[in-house]
Amino acid sequence: MKKNARILVVDDDSGIGEMLKTLLEFYDFNVTVTEQPDETEELIAQHDIDLVMLDMLISGVNGTDVCARLRQNEETRDIPVLMMSALHDAGVKCKNAGANDFIAKPFEMDDLISRINKILEESQTA
Repeated sequence: MKKNARILVVDDDSGIGEMLKTLLEFYDFNVTVTEQPDETEELIAQHDIDLVMLDMLISGVNGTDVCARLRQNEETRDIPVLMMSALHDAGVKCKNAGANDFIAKPFEMDDLISRINKILEESQTA
């Protein structure tokens, strides 16, 4: 596990964002939360983000579009993205948009942490 990895949570539900922040900080991650998907690239640069957790449906914006935009940007294309959604068929769409992994809501915290650690390990060896 990469201690103090910097995670950006992009979710328009402030309750979920704050809950994830609290839980992830318990596991020694540094967490930034935004409800504004348009701030994603700016926050990645400002906070030197190691991983983006991105909700698929964010107040009028499709998270897959945000993910695809990150992949097309030279400065953010290598930042790992873990997408999440309560939609049962979202996994394929998220992976097709360039997400490193997908987790269905609601999720078990142990599953989330293991996925985050796996993505971070893979990104360090890439």
